[in-house]
Amino acid sequence: MIKIVFLGTAGSSPTKYRSLPAVALVHEGDLFLFDCGESAQMQMLKFGVNSSKLRAIFISHVHGDHVIGIAGLVRTLALNRRTDPLTIFVPRGHEHVVMSLLSFDRAILGYSVEVKGIRAGEVYRGRGFSVNAFPLRHSITAYGYAFKEDDKRRFVEEDAKKLGIKGDMHSQLQKKGKIKVGTKIIKLSQVTNVQLGKKVVYTGDTRPSKDTVKAAADADLLIHESSYCEKEKSLAVERMHSTATEAAQVAKKAHVKRLLLTHISARYNDIGILEEEAQKIFKNSEVAEDGDIIIV
Repeated sequence: MIKIVFLGTAGSSPTKYRSLPAVALVHEGDLFLFDCGESAQMQMLKFGVNSSKLRAIFISHVHGDHVIGIAGLVRTLALNRRTDPLTIFVPRGHEHVVMSLLSFDRAILGYSVEVKGIRAGEVYRGRGFSVNAFPLRHSITAYGYAFKEDDKRRFVEEDAKKLGIKGDMHSQLQKKGKIKVGTKIIKLSQVTNVQLGKKVVYTGDTRPSKDTVKAAADADLLIHESSYCEKEKSLAVERMHSTATEAAQVAKKAHVKRLLLTHISARYNDIGILEEEAQKIFKNSEVAEDGDIIIV
């Protein structure tokens, strides 16, 4: 099970109801943070996200609304006597921005914080999952992230019994890929099926992109920025953001199961226009709100 908690869904500036960008992902008890806007740690307290379980932070790009929250969060973890290491991933060439947030007041953190510059490809390998970065189209170097559980091959016990597979023959078959039972050769594929791992894709700030479509292919959940409605498309193009319509088009092309729109401009008090636009293109679309919890 993957649990997603939207900590901040505003774009560029906060509102009374939306904090700056931050999405928490909980997998097997471990916490991973995608972007870390101002008030991220307050939102974690408010919505019951256990910061002590934080293993890594994945930064899409180093605009202030996506990184300022790092400064306070790492210091609070130190005050709470954290000893586990923390890794922060950031587009290569921009590590100095995160380092400045860690060092500006010479705080003694008491635990290891590693800042890793990344390019496209696998950036993190965990227990039964991986995180891959893919390039975005924004005004500075930016990457989205695809969190993907490993596929698992499971025995179909009824089929295995029919073909005489029992006891330690299961492990032999898994290791060798095939096994002789009597006069017959039984292949692993005959008695197993593949359970596909869940996939969650987070974009950060971006114009619509073929790279996003490719990374999000068949995803269970796509979290895509939607700063503007189609009426303000000229602003989206100028500022290198996306409209709700454009985000929905990406979701449709990628054949995702569900689309959550985030990074909402403060100009929209009524999000209905964004949802309606997206749903005309991709029915299973909705605008995320701070505190929303999605189980994948």
